[in-house]
Amino acid sequence: MSRGSSAVLLTAALGLFLASWSLLHHGTLARDQITDTGLYQRYGDAIAHGQVPYRDFRLEYPPAALPVFVLPSLGHEGDRSAYDRWFDRLMALCGCIAIAGATVALRALGAGAARTAAALGLIAVSPLLVGSVVLTRFDLWPASLAVLALAALLHERLALGALALGAAIAAKLWPAVLAPLVVVHVWRTRGRRAAAAWAAGLIVVDLAIFLPFAVLSPFGLRLSFHAQIARPLQLESLGGAVLLALHHAAGTSLRVVSSFGSQNLAGTGAHAAEIATTVAGVLALATVWVLYARGPANGARLVAHAAAAVAATLAFGKVFSPQFVIWLVPLVPLVRGRRGVAAGALLASSLVLTQLWFPRHYWPLALDLAQRESWLLLARDLTVVALAVLLAWPRLEDEALGERRAMLEALQRVRTQVE
Repeated sequence: MSRGSSAVLLTAALGLFLASWSLLHHGTLARDQITDTGLYQRYGDAIAHGQVPYRDFRLEYPPAALPVFVLPSLGHEGDRSAYDRWFDRLMALCGCIAIAGATVALRALGAGAARTAAALGLIAVSPLLVGSVVLTRFDLWPASLAVLALAALLHERLALGALALGAAIAAKLWPAVLAPLVVVHVWRTRGRRAAAAWAAGLIVVDLAIFLPFAVLSPFGLRLSFHAQIARPLQLESLGGAVLLALHHAAGTSLRVVSSFGSQNLAGTGAHAAEIATTVAGVLALATVWVLYARGPANGARLVAHAAAAVAATLAFGKVFSPQFVIWLVPLVPLVRGRRGVAAGALLASSLVLTQLWFPRHYWPLALDLAQRESWLLLARDLTVVALAVLLAWPRLEDEALGERRAMLEALQRVRTQVE
């Protein structure tokens, strides 16, 4: 596909995305929002007034999240409505960056016009599918950095890839699951020395972001990691959804405990479910990494396994807040063939299933363990499990045919040159 065609499709996708974003502010989609922007504003206002994160106030997020907290505060300290407006615009900009990153990645993958249009179209309408949660959470920031990192790597811009992925990790930790895949990919395509250099570059980027805060307040930074790692079994996790299903089907004892800024489950089987899903998550993630290492190292497999790693992290994590599905939005549409079509359908389903219970019906779920919402939650979580399996499943038929076709085309080009 030509640069001109890519530019046209990118422009159309950006227009559709901004239209989708605008529609979230009207009608039923704008009602009953549950926001985090009040918390973000407290962080941003504190920094605008000269306080040092981790040292002068507690911050549960990594340091590279700070720009999106601070920028809406500048010049609007104490003004919640202004903060919300500017944060909304900043997240819309991150969504546009994610679409641009996906466009660059698709061009590197050799995607045609139809495939590019379908992929960008899914990303563009994702705000309408997932609902208003996308407006008031900062998850589009690390997601946009992650897809930019993949785009840079697919174009063999290793230094840019390390910079973008390092920033993504320093914004919300989860993109770290992509790093082993990239190390394997670079090793197999560029050699061991290049892989070691890339890994070293990634470490340097994150040290440059984390180290100043570690020096200023090692205890405060350690507390932020503790807040992420030590969280109990969240209501919305797969383990929590299964426990809710058992509660409704078999009458098991279950209660909700609010801590760590979320609603978590306690009662029959809660500790066992937390351990089981954690072990399953580690095994699933390791399986994704190993499957990629055992197969050919190419761009198509890299993006599929990158999306699979993120889906596995979500599916089996002990925390699966509704906004976490945003992580998948710019990654899954990069996957090609019938696998990509099926994965796109599962992604769209997971977004819609999330909106069906959040935010308008979240409190009946959280406070009363409402049955309808419990089953919708379980359906969302199982859809993401299915997505992880689909993305990681080795060598679907269309991929094998695609690889053979690409090999035959390469041989034909060589033959033509020789003749």
